[in-house]
Amino acid sequence: MRKLSIGCLAALAIALCTAVNAADAPLRVAVFETDITPPIGTPLCDGFVPPAKEIVDKLSARGIVLLTNDKPIVLCALDWVGLANRGFDVFREELAAAAGTTPERVAVHCLHQHDAPGSDFLADELLAAHGLGDKLFDVAFARTALKRVSAALTESLKHSRDVTHVGYGKGKVEQVASNRRVMGLDGKVKAIRWTATTDAAVRAEPEGIIDPFVHLVSFWNGEMPIVTLSYYATHPQSHYGKGGVSCDFPGLARGIRDRDEPNVAHIHFNGAGGNVTAGKYNDGAPENRPVLAGRLAAGMKAAREATRKLPIRAAEVGWSVRPVALPPSRALDRDKLRATIADANGNLLTRLRAAHDLAFLERCLAGHKIDITCLKLGSIAILHMPGELFVEYQLAAEQMRGGAPTVMAAYGDYGCGYIGLEKSYAEGGYETGYASLVAPEVEAVLMQAMRELLK
Repeated sequence: MRKLSIGCLAALAIALCTAVNAADAPLRVAVFETDITPPIGTPLCDGFVPPAKEIVDKLSARGIVLLTNDKPIVLCALDWVGLANRGFDVFREELAAAAGTTPERVAVHCLHQHDAPGSDFLADELLAAHGLGDKLFDVAFARTALKRVSAALTESLKHSRDVTHVGYGKGKVEQVASNRRVMGLDGKVKAIRWTATTDAAVRAEPEGIIDPFVHLVSFWNGEMPIVTLSYYATHPQSHYGKGGVSCDFPGLARGIRDRDEPNVAHIHFNGAGGNVTAGKYNDGAPENRPVLAGRLAAGMKAAREATRKLPIRAAEVGWSVRPVALPPSRALDRDKLRATIADANGNLLTRLRAAHDLAFLERCLAGHKIDITCLKLGSIAILHMPGELFVEYQLAAEQMRGGAPTVMAAYGDYGCGYIGLEKSYAEGGYETGYASLVAPEVEAVLMQAMRELLK
């Protein structure tokens, strides 16, 4: 047996010490927040509602940077309707650069308020070629907002804090969420329970399949909470479409928690709420907005009170990625979409929608893949998903882990529109018609990615 030289022994000792130190290194978190409220006149909801004429509530971007033994991890939530296609890519790329990491380690999601702007740079390019630039969203404002978010993130890194514990709790939310697809005896959708449902008979139907809980993940330094991340699956509208920019009831609920715990940062994510709305409990009356906000805030508070803490170190944080190719809907026709956009006599909203659809289709045909990512915090798993995802995906993720704490943020890249289950596409309904740009086979693709990430 060869004897190791003194130099080799020293190198081995240093390597062992480095490994031990890395295993024992603390997790650190930086918290950032900035204003992303659009100016008056900005297109809202991808141009499908009147543009901004007043600011009812400020919109914010909120997020965290986790500083681990590997490259930083960024989680960010925006009070916008959505980031699609190149709009989503650019936000990830810029936030990654600001954090000193790679885009694959950035999860950015929108809360999907409809009285809010969005961003899809590829769709705008398609429209601009026909004199319709800035009709879908205000391009200059989107880039300005992104600079603000990036600057806030970079600044936050100077004030990162040690994390000693991570917490998880969930609280039941009463009389907010209801499934929007009211099923008939024939197994087909017989009615849609919209965000605001005025038909009393449709409101009287059972809640249907929902996740009734708001899930809360928190980061602590000893006995002091630093930041909470809440997740609740529902469309976030109470009333909208009058030009009043608003963070709506989830943003107002978050604001209630800001006031209840002013020394804690509160960040909210929309779960898999594609087929969930407040329609059973909301007829669209403006006075319902604070009522729904109060009910969601009560659930957030209950989740905070139910939180159980566990020690955590940087070595117990994991990040995994599964790129997937979403199968495009067979109803998408490239030539027809191009002709629709180019039709100077066509309906403006139809042309805007065609640009959104074509942007997604072009990316699919080019072999583009969307990253499904999972953050592991000890025993807690957080999945980051695209599109307006049906709540069944969220419930399936929990089942895959046998009851271990599992939460989901949807509305990542929402260029694909709604994402139903395979069977949903034969049941009818708005979500799995023209509003979904993916084929029924999407369920198998996403469920497999979820199983791989959660195993």
